[in-house]
Amino acid sequence: MFRNALYCAVAISALMTGASQAEDLKVFRIGILGGENESDRLRSFQCMVDKLPEVLGVEKVSLFPAADYDGTIQGLLGGTLDYAELGASGYAKIYLENKDAVEPILTTVQTDGSTGYHSVMVARKDSGMTKLEDMKGKKLGFADPDSTSGYLVPVTSLPADLGGTPVKDFFAETGFGGGHENLVLEVVKGNFDAGTTWASGVGDFKDGYTSGNLRKMVEKGILDMDDLVQLWESPLIPNGPIVVRSTMDAGIKDKFKAFMIDLPKSDPACFSAIQGGDYTSYTEVTPAFYQPIIDARKAQIGS
Repeated sequence: MFRNALYCAVAISALMTGASQAEDLKVFRIGILGGENESDRLRSFQCMVDKLPEVLGVEKVSLFPAADYDGTIQGLLGGTLDYAELGASGYAKIYLENKDAVEPILTTVQTDGSTGYHSVMVARKDSGMTKLEDMKGKKLGFADPDSTSGYLVPVTSLPADLGGTPVKDFFAETGFGGGHENLVLEVVKGNFDAGTTWASGVGDFKDGYTSGNLRKMVEKGILDMDDLVQLWESPLIPNGPIVVRSTMDAGIKDKFKAFMIDLPKSDPACFSAIQGGDYTSYTEVTPAFYQPIIDARKAQIGS
């Protein structure tokens, strides 16, 4: 209730200030996706609160951690957020509703030089399962309906690895875990036989890979990778974009983009904190980079 009221209050404020807000931005508003403990998300982005006022010439930076992916998406669509880091499917949802709402400006580069990551399906090691086919007739958990790796890519890619069998016919039941972190915890508890989450696919599974949800959970001490086994890995997925509100003043956009591009060198700890693992840098992107995901999401909506 409080979170919904908070977003409403921000929206009303934006409507009252009107178009002049873009020319005289006082508060830079950062949307943070759901799917991880809120206090951890706020802690990860605190460096942005400390640094950006001076960089952008604004009075303050405010963080808005949504309860789920859609909270951030709606904030961006409504113009009540200035910047967020999305998954490709989340961006596709915004694009399909209003392609002019936000601009994708940057994405991350993995330690192997790639600009993509993977959806991985994990199960408890003591389940005895070792491969995707072992999940026939069992319960599969997805992370969030607006997650690329936690839902869109698995639901569209898995049939090809199941001999053309639709997800609904192969698994006895599917459900949502309430975000990536909670989904994996639900798998560990045994409430799902397996679940899909995101990982770089670079490095070792035993470490949670170099970045991704598993790596973040390991580093927070809430997951032991010895408890899990990987059953499936998706094709490469485009890394999600850093997006900014399209109506933002061009000068502020340029300052923000330059700050972000420099961040891996100027403050590696901040860069690692907001990205959740080991990356090397950012690279520029345009909507065309996400066209395959936009097409997949559009097809999924129509199916």
